Amino acid sequence: MRSFADLDTMIGAVPSAIVARLSVVDAGRGSEALYADQLPGLLRELADSARVESVIASSAIEGIVVDQARAERIVRGADQRLRVRGEKELAGYRDGLDYLFQGDSGDLSVGLVLHLHRLLFGRTGGGGGQFKVVDNVVVDRHPDGSSTVRFTPVPHQDTPFFMSELVDRYGIEHRAGHHHRVLLVGLFALDFLTIHPFVDGNGRLSRLIVTRMLSEAGYGVGRYVSLEGLVYERRDAYYDALAASTQGWHGGAHDPWPWLGFFVDVLAGAYETFATRAADHRSGVTKQERVRRYALDHAGASFDMADVRRALPGMSDQTIRLVLKELKEEGLVSPTGVGRGTRWVRTAR
Repeated sequence: MRSFADLDTMIGAVPSAIVARLSVVDAGRGSEALYADQLPGLLRELADSARVESVIASSAIEGIVVDQARAERIVRGADQRLRVRGEKELAGYRDGLDYLFQGDSGDLSVGLVLHLHRLLFGRTGGGGGQFKVVDNVVVDRHPDGSSTVRFTPVPHQDTPFFMSELVDRYGIEHRAGHHHRVLLVGLFALDFLTIHPFVDGNGRLSRLIVTRMLSEAGYGVGRYVSLEGLVYERRDAYYDALAASTQGWHGGAHDPWPWLGFFVDVLAGAYETFATRAADHRSGVTKQERVRRYALDHAGASFDMADVRRALPGMSDQTIRLVLKELKEEGLVSPTGVGRGTRWVRTAR
């Protein structure tokens, strides 16, 4: 809400680096309709994979980790047994995501925010759908067991007012069209996370809402490339950007650009990934060759099966294992660890 008090001052002069990344975003937006007409099969495949990755990655950012194979079954509804809280929260995120994208969830409102929070915790036995009734703080926990306060959110008694103001002011600015809509969505996310309206689930809920808001603004890439997955890969930068842009927020003296720079860069990266996958599909590159290219040219210094799955939606484990076996035999990669903990390292070429 603080970010929307004087937008001309807050984001009137956009840094050139962010302008450049916004141009990538807008160019990508222009290609979405073309892909929908020419590559409907690919989009269905990407949407299914992005849905699974978004649920798993957004939960993992908050430390909710479920075995990969089991998590995929839960998200796809193949396993209805939810044995522990982490699995129930995973299913809750899936429920919220499906509510937003598989029907008419209506316009952004405080009521919608509360309903999504209720869905997020709907399988854990309650606790969702209500604003915090006690004050909270956001802390960084360090390996030595100590912690430091990252920022202090809005007091609990002021939360309903701040949330109502945030939703209303975003709506007014979105309709006015005076500022780039991606920047407006990014500011909404920043203010939402700084208000921190709930005792738990704020990060996950913000990512749910932001993906929907971007889609409504015409930037629908989050349905085909998991924005949550991209954030998970850069989660340290995510927290650093938030920390930098929340300083001075309560007095309206904060700098939104560290956060907006990160936010726009993630979205631009999603469109670049989208374009690469579409180009591979059109060129007839085989699935085996796509795995090979990823392993040799794009993966990190070490990677595992989950990294390949995230990078190449729709790729079967059998195909991935086959290619990794071939690369090992060629002396191009070597495994470390055994079983599910196996990671792969490129050898010198």
